[in-house]
Amino acid sequence: MDRLEAMSLFVAAVEDGSLSAAARRSGVPLATVSRKVSELERHLRTRLLNRTTRRLTLTDAGHAYLAACRRILDEVGDAERTAGGEYSAPTGELIITAPIVFGRLHVLPVVTEFLAAYPLVDIRLTLGGRISQLAEDHIDLAVRIGRLPDSRMVAIRVGSIGHVVCASPAYLAAHGIPRVPGDLETHSCIAFESLGSPATWTFAVDRADLAVPVRSRLRVNTAEAAIDAAINGVGLARVLSYQIVAAVRSGTLRPVLREFEAEPWPVNLVHEGQGRLPVKLRAFLDFAAPRLRERLARATW
Repeated sequence: MDRLEAMSLFVAAVEDGSLSAAARRSGVPLATVSRKVSELERHLRTRLLNRTTRRLTLTDAGHAYLAACRRILDEVGDAERTAGGEYSAPTGELIITAPIVFGRLHVLPVVTEFLAAYPLVDIRLTLGGRISQLAEDHIDLAVRIGRLPDSRMVAIRVGSIGHVVCASPAYLAAHGIPRVPGDLETHSCIAFESLGSPATWTFAVDRADLAVPVRSRLRVNTAEAAIDAAINGVGLARVLSYQIVAAVRSGTLRPVLREFEAEPWPVNLVHEGQGRLPVKLRAFLDFAAPRLRERLARATW
């Protein structure tokens, strides 16, 4: 039995919640995962998992063994990275995730500069709206927009972005400019569902949050769609400030209700920060953080 492989499959099964999910993540047949975990239990002469048709649960022995497996696998990975030179020179692959629009506009340009400066490092950049779990998804670094929950993760702040209500000049000329948040009740609105409730928008009034009902004539699930609809005169859209810099500068969109904008959201580079950082990750953090701060400082009108 390959003990390290069996440990890895056992950890994957626990983290993913099932043997089949561990098989998909590891790229091995389900029968192999089941056999390896069973062999591990026979070797240890104890049951590690309680299996039902719906879920896996750890036994008491399984809980203790899981912690030991994670520690051993981390130490093995650390030793391999050291032997491979990851702690002596920037080399290897970095896996990074970022929100779609922010990643395309700001992270990708920094990544391309970094690749030119560090030819021995490769990067896999995943842009998406899902909040990834760094350890479970084997991600080195995540760009996160918004308040972070308390966790063991290390966050490096690179700036902040605000929420902006905007519309086309033609729409505002035809329907009037809202002067206070309550005026939105008489306007057509475009709801970007990922940014909050499609029924209410929140503003800062007298240092308190005020939820204002809005009439969402159009609901979309991407910022690009909301912005395009606003440019085409459908109504008022509420998006993040960096997403409309080009449209505002070109005059195709006009921000309104600026004095009532809610507190800006922080933008952070987030990583696990456990133990010694690989040189490739430290190099990227040192390279990317100041450049992203500069880009966000310029992302205004």
